[in-house]
Amino acid sequence: MALHKAMTIAGSDTSGGAGMEADLKTFTAMGVYGMTALTVIVAQNPKDWAHEMYPIGMDVIEKQIKTIVEGIGIDAMKTGMLGSAELVQLVADTIDKYSLKNVVIDPVMVCKGIDAIMVPDAAAAIKEVLVSRADVITPNTLEAAYLAGMDKVETLDEIKEAAARIQQMGAGYVVIKSGSRNDGDEAVDVLYDGKDYTVNAEKKLEGCFNHGGGCTFSAAITAGLAKGLSVKDALAEAKEFITVALKNSFRLNQFSGATDHCKWHK
Repeated sequence: MALHKAMTIAGSDTSGGAGMEADLKTFTAMGVYGMTALTVIVAQNPKDWAHEMYPIGMDVIEKQIKTIVEGIGIDAMKTGMLGSAELVQLVADTIDKYSLKNVVIDPVMVCKGIDAIMVPDAAAAIKEVLVSRADVITPNTLEAAYLAGMDKVETLDEIKEAAARIQQMGAGYVVIKSGSRNDGDEAVDVLYDGKDYTVNAEKKLEGCFNHGGGCTFSAAITAGLAKGLSVKDALAEAKEFITVALKNSFRLNQFSGATDHCKWHK
């Protein structure tokens, strides 16, 4: 059997629900060999679950990437938390240097429960140098509004407009996720390829835990591309995967819960 390989350049969520932990669990569940270049370690304070961030040095990140790309090789890659403009530029330079294909950019700019850009200089760099290098980009509605230069992205028409603006910036395919930030009864995802819109609207799952859902979804798309699927087929498989993971989500403690990456079977 062919070995399908994927790299994630992402942070570590010590609680295991998001970040590179979610990425690697997703890769494994979907039959892809996963590798990670770690950008930051995020720990949670057990008393109130406040997040504490401990960045990894740029030289160490660069050596991790070199180990993976030059030492082993990859079929697809994704990004997660990129905490500085310098790191964003390193990722862009890496894509160019190695002519990497099947690049999935998950533009992590906001955390659940927070509606403000976490690291403005990194967000600006993502907009400037990574959007145009993305074969697929997967912003939520807040991130899409920032990238598209819009005040808000809430309605279906606004999602479509944002997708078109982002695609015109150079992204191959744009997938905008409304998820829990949408006030309606349905979770709406929109795929835009520069010509056609594919709208996927499904009734929201009640009572589930969605910590790490965005990471898991983009990792599932990456896994599909690593296996040779088309973007549309990879997206459809990713949608199946995240739906099962959310339906089987579980509580971790009084502060948080996690999606279950182990229940999906193709």
